Amino acid sequence: MAPSDARRLTRALLVAWLAAGTLDIGVALTYYPLAAGADPIRILQGIASGLLGGRAFEGGIATAALGLLCHYGIALIWTLFFFLIYPRIRVLSRSRVLTAILYGTFVSAAMRFVVLPLSNVRPRPFALPAFAVDTVILWITIGAPLAIVAGRYHAGRRPGS
Repeated sequence: MAPSDARRLTRALLVAWLAAGTLDIGVALTYYPLAAGADPIRILQGIASGLLGGRAFEGGIATAALGLLCHYGIALIWTLFFFLIYPRIRVLSRSRVLTAILYGTFVSAAMRFVVLPLSNVRPRPFALPAFAVDTVILWITIGAPLAIVAGRYHAGRRPGS
């Protein structure tokens, strides 16, 4: 890969990651306090509880900061994975809307049924309405920015590169 191609890829990854991570945490810190009265600090501590378990809620702003760091780390993993699979799955390049829906749904299901059960987050019973809301949020905050940025990146690549 030529240095200019590596810079283009790095820029696309950074833009996609920061857009998706920021949109997602921005919605979480806005929607859940308005819809459910959740405290933004507790939301971030809840993310940190994936590593620390219940102790995360005793750590104040430090564990909230850790939660934010974890959130962006998770967003980076989903971004890297998306850029890895995007050129290999043809349907993803056909429609950015369909791609956003498919990937947002995939991320939502993977987080709910694989990542969270393997973490130290306190288990919660499955509720379809909450899962549906979370999934739609991920269509917009994760799926859409990744589909847009990856679509533009790959559309601008030279054939054979």
